[in-house]
Amino acid sequence: MNKIFGACSIILAAFILSTISCRKDSENNTEVATITDIDGNVYRTLTIGTQVWMAENLKAIKYRNGDLIGTTVPDTLDITNENEPKYQWASTGVEDSVATYGRLYTWYAVTDSRNVCPIGWHVPSDVEWTTTEDYLIANGYNYDGTTTGNNIAKSMADNRKWLFSANAGAVGNTDYPGYRNKSGFTALPGGYRSSGGAFLNIGISDDWWCSTDSSSNNGWFRNLYNSYTDMYRQSYDKSSGFSVRCVMD
Repeated sequence: MNKIFGACSIILAAFILSTISCRKDSENNTEVATITDIDGNVYRTLTIGTQVWMAENLKAIKYRNGDLIGTTVPDTLDITNENEPKYQWASTGVEDSVATYGRLYTWYAVTDSRNVCPIGWHVPSDVEWTTTEDYLIANGYNYDGTTTGNNIAKSMADNRKWLFSANAGAVGNTDYPGYRNKSGFTALPGGYRSSGGAFLNIGISDDWWCSTDSSSNNGWFRNLYNSYTDMYRQSYDKSSGFSVRCVMD
């Protein structure tokens, strides 16, 4: 059911601090292409149209050049008045949750020239996210099989961890089982961190930065929400902590 980037013969010689390889998916007994970041974290990947995405949220605590991405002490420190803060935190504020949900980053860290994604990968722009949405809609990934409108959220979300919603076709509803994570994007609801220091929406949302800003203070992001049927596009405070999905160059 998952679309995977499966050509294990691909060799990317330009990768110095990261590599693409293949590993066995024990659940489906198939080969899955993977990417490794500078910290040694290994991510599954998948193809959506012409794009290759990480199928998991970024977990790195270093930029690709080896510099540490800062964090706050405590995790809940209010950074509202800091100028262009560059931080990362464990999703939900608990280190043990990183394996499941990845880490949260400020927009300023995500767009730093040292790059949070592995070599050969980058943080997607607003346009690149739109390309993914358009492909999934046009190719029948709306929960009801239609090819217009935007009802792709169920097809992008894992069937674990989401709080229940009674809304038809919503991420948190168990209806339309054939469409649950049909794309293989495997979104999980680790929520986000406000600039004031609160970890919010755990079990409710998965939120990813775009590299594109919408104003001097806000950046674009994409969001899946437990009670929504669509992938949501909105702009938000750049000092907030959101997840990151890297896309191949």
